Amino acid sequence: MDKPTAYYAFELLYWTGIREGELLALTPEDFDFDKGTVRINKSYQRMNRRDVITDPKTPKSNRVVQMPEFLVEEMRDYIRRLYKIGPKGRIFAFTKDYLHHEMNRGSAAADVKRIRIHDLRHSHVSLLIDLGYSAVAIGDRLGHETIEITLRYAHLFPTTQKAIVKSLDDLREVKAHVG
Repeated sequence: MDKPTAYYAFELLYWTGIREGELLALTPEDFDFDKGTVRINKSYQRMNRRDVITDPKTPKSNRVVQMPEFLVEEMRDYIRRLYKIGPKGRIFAFTKDYLHHEMNRGSAAADVKRIRIHDLRHSHVSLLIDLGYSAVAIGDRLGHETIEITLRYAHLFPTTQKAIVKSLDDLREVKAHVG
């Protein structure tokens, strides 16, 4: 938290599951604080020493992501503190290299194994699976082009076979008592 810009970037990456390039392309006009959403409709790239804003990775990457209320408040406060930023100005005016440097610094300071920036997206998916959300809902949130991409996380989805069998046993028992 000693570097608020990096802190809020990592907050958005983890709590929304957006991609690095999507994060770095965000502008104040992408946020609807009344609805608690952030619109993903572009991506940032650094090419030939120039900042380039492109379309997102895939057509389904164009999406609106709902944010938890605490993140809405954090982002509202963060954007208010940015000096002279216009509605189309990048709120994270740095490159992927800066994020990687900050991940290295934070990992070293916390004495934990460094993960890739993209692994925050995977952590978000793992969290949503653990909370019980379906592959379809998660895929929509992350802008996956197909359900097969989300199902790469299938090993994380809890097995429901025992719950299914218990429900069938319970149903049979009820029908036996009624019939």
